[in-house]
Amino acid sequence: MTLVSFVGSVVWYTLGVKVLILYRPNSEHARVVEAFIKDFQSTHSSDKLQVLDVDSREGSATASLYDVMQYPALLALRDDGSILKTWEGETLPMMNEIAYYTFSAG
Repeated sequence: MTLVSFVGSVVWYTLGVKVLILYRPNSEHARVVEAFIKDFQSTHSSDKLQVLDVDSREGSATASLYDVMQYPALLALRDDGSILKTWEGETLPMMNEIAYYTFSAG
């Protein structure tokens, strides 16, 4: 797994599909989202997960581009940026659902 860290974001990439997580680190749902990410990383060796702070420039632009209205939001995206599946709101998907997209070729 390749891990690249920079301000407000942690990025993992490979070919095909990526899963994008948009959330606010300083919010009531931050602890749940961060635990989800940590658990996912520990149980799945995927490098297709991108985590963005909605309040960052990149996060805000991404949320606007994909019309995300509720946070946290998870988006399964093809390499061309088209959406395969979205989850919005406080109920997070099952990790196996996310793993399906991170291990599929799209």
